[in-house]
Amino acid sequence: MYQVVPGGAGGTITDVIPKQKRSKDTRPLVGAGVIGLVLVIAAVTAWCYYIASLRKAELLKTQLLDLNKDGYIIRNQGGSIVFRMDFRSGTLDLDSCTKEGELLSCSKTTDRKLNFFIETVRPKDTVQCYRVRWEELVPDIAVEHAMTYKFAHWYGGAVSAIQHWPISISGQQAPKPFVTSDIYSNRNEFGGILESYWLSSNATAIKINNSVPFHLGWNDTEKTMYFQARYNDSPFKADPNEAPCAELSYRVCVGLDVTSIHKYMVRRYFNKPNKVPSQVMFSHPIWSTWALHKTDIDQEKVLEYAANIRKYNFNCSHLEIDDRYTRRYGEFEFDPAKFSNASAMFQKLKSDGFLVSLWIHPFVNYDSDNFHSCVKRGLFVREPTGQLPALVRWWNGIGGILDFTNPEARDWFASQLRSLRSRYGVTSFKFDAGETNYLPWKFSTRTPIRDPSFFTRRYTEMAIPYNDRAELRSGYQSQNISCFFRPIDRDSVWGYELGLKSLIPTVLTISILGYQFILPDMIGGNAYPNRTEGNGPLPDRELYIRWLELSAFMPSMQFSIPPWEYDNEVVEIARKYTALHQSLVAPRVLELAGEVLGTGDPIIRPLWWIATGDETAYKIDSQFLIGDDLMVAPVLEPGKQERDIYLPAGRWWSYKGERFDIKEPLHLTDYPVDLDEIAYFLWV
Repeated sequence: MYQVVPGGAGGTITDVIPKQKRSKDTRPLVGAGVIGLVLVIAAVTAWCYYIASLRKAELLKTQLLDLNKDGYIIRNQGGSIVFRMDFRSGTLDLDSCTKEGELLSCSKTTDRKLNFFIETVRPKDTVQCYRVRWEELVPDIAVEHAMTYKFAHWYGGAVSAIQHWPISISGQQAPKPFVTSDIYSNRNEFGGILESYWLSSNATAIKINNSVPFHLGWNDTEKTMYFQARYNDSPFKADPNEAPCAELSYRVCVGLDVTSIHKYMVRRYFNKPNKVPSQVMFSHPIWSTWALHKTDIDQEKVLEYAANIRKYNFNCSHLEIDDRYTRRYGEFEFDPAKFSNASAMFQKLKSDGFLVSLWIHPFVNYDSDNFHSCVKRGLFVREPTGQLPALVRWWNGIGGILDFTNPEARDWFASQLRSLRSRYGVTSFKFDAGETNYLPWKFSTRTPIRDPSFFTRRYTEMAIPYNDRAELRSGYQSQNISCFFRPIDRDSVWGYELGLKSLIPTVLTISILGYQFILPDMIGGNAYPNRTEGNGPLPDRELYIRWLELSAFMPSMQFSIPPWEYDNEVVEIARKYTALHQSLVAPRVLELAGEVLGTGDPIIRPLWWIATGDETAYKIDSQFLIGDDLMVAPVLEPGKQERDIYLPAGRWWSYKGERFDIKEPLHLTDYPVDLDEIAYFLWV
C-alpha cells in the first residue's frame, strides 16, 4: 500500500479510490424510468398528432359537408347522410388542402398535381349548394366520381327504352358518352331527350356543368352511378387551343324537400319556354297518317283519312302527313306518282277546315337530287379532317346529315320549309330524328362543337319559326324552343319497354328535365310488325282503349290508328274522352302552361309533388297529377277492370261522385274501373 506525496515534479495530488459495483437491485428502476420517459414522449406526440388531426378534420369540413381523401359526404340539417360521392380517379393528399372562408381547395393527389375545390354557396335560407370541381393538369387522364344512390330514390337524367319511375338501375355499365340517341334502334343507349340533372327523394339534386365531357356509368351491386369526364376514346372534343385535360365540375344542392329543391334547380339552371304553343294543340287531337299507313301514303288516302275524321265527328288540331310523301329522302317536292295534284289536295283540305303539317328530317340520301349540290356547297357534317362529307346510315337509307352549325346549311334547310309553306300552305312540321347517334363517332362541323349533343340543340332551333304547332322528338338544352316534344315511337304493347306502362314514367322524366309541352306519341302505339299485341295488324282492342283513356289526360292527344278501325263502341269511347280532354283537361293544362314560362314547373307531376315526405308516393309510377288538384289513375294491365289507387292526404272528389276527406294517405284496393273508364280525383 502506498500514497503519492504532494510536491513531486509537476504533479498533482490524487487520491486513488477503489471502484464500487452497483447493486443488482437498482437496475429495474432505471429500465422503468426509460420506459416511462418513452411513454410520456409517445403520449405527447400522440396528443399533438390528435390535435393536428382535429384541426385538419375541422379544416376539411364546410357547413354540412365532410371531405376526406377518398371522397365526401353531405348531411342534412338533421345530421343524416343524404349524399355521398367517392373519388375513383385519385386519392387526395390532404396536406395539400387549404380553406379560405367557404372555399376548400386541394392541389395534389398522392401521385400528381391537380386543381380541386368545393365551394359552399347558400343562395337562400332553405337551400345549401356545393360547387365541386376536379381538374386534371395532365392530358388524357379521366376524372371519375362515384355517387352512391342507395340513400334515396332518384329521378331525371334521360328517357330510356325501358323507363321506370324512380330510376331502376340493373347490371354494370362502364362510363359511356352521355349524349342523345335514338333508343328505338339503340335500346341500351340514352334517349333523345336528356339533361345532366338528377333529383332524389331526400331533397338532393345534382347538375353537371354543360362544359363537362360527361360520361355516365353504373354498378347495381355497389349501388353507384359513375360520373366521368374524359376526352380519350370519346366523341367529346377538347378546346383545340388547350391540352386535353379533363375537368369534372358540378353542383350539389340540398333543400328541405324534393319539390322545393327541384323548383329551385329549375328556376336557376334550366332554359324555359318563352311562349305557349297554339291553344288548339292542347284542346283538339292531332291526326297522323303514320301508324295507319306507314310509308304507303298517297293523295287518295290522305283525303279519305280527313273525310273520315269529319264523318265520325272528331275535332282536329291539324292533320300530319308522315313519311314518304316525297320521291326520295332529302327532297322537298311531293312525289307526283303518289300525289298527282298536291296543290288541289291542300285546297280541298283547307276548304274542309284542316290545317296540315309535314314530316321532316335532317338527312339527304345519296340518291336524292339534292345530294350532289349539298356536297358541292359543303352543307353536310364532315369526317374528322373536314375534307369530305360523312356518309351516315339511318333507318331509311344512307346519305349526308345537314350541318346545322353551318349558317348556309341552316338557311338552305329553312328555305325548303318556307317553300313548302308558301306553295301549299303547310302550317308546321314534325321534326324527326336529331339525335347524335346519327353522327359519325368522329366528325367535324363548320362551327366546332365540343359536346356532340349540341348538334341536337342546333337542330331543334330549326323548329322555332313553326313552334305554334311544331313537334320534336329530341332535345338538349332545348326547353326554350317552346314547342311540343314527343317521346320516341311506342310499341303497341303493355309493358315498360316502349309500351303503355312506360308512358307515365317517360312523361314524368321529361317533365323533370324541364320539357312541359309533351305530346305522348300515337294512341295505341305505332303498330309495328312483331311489336304489336293483338290478333291482326291493329293493336289489341283493350290496349287501344286504355291508351286512349290515358292520352286524354296528357297535355295533347294524337291519333293515327283511328277508332273507327275497331267498332262503334270504340268510336263512342274516343268521342267521350276527346270531349273530356277538351272540357276538363285542356283548360287546366293551358293555365299551367302559362305559369311554365316563369317557373318551369311541371304540368304533369308525380304524386310526391304534393306529398313530399311520403315514402309510398316516391315509388308510384302508374298515377300522376295535373297541377296540384287533378290526380289520374289509369288501368295499365290487360284483363283488369279494377286497380289499387293511392290517395295522398287531403279532400278528394272522385269521378264517380265519392268524397274522401282523409288526414292520412289512403289505399283504395281493387277500386272498380270499367273498360270505358279511367279513375281520376279532384282536390276540393
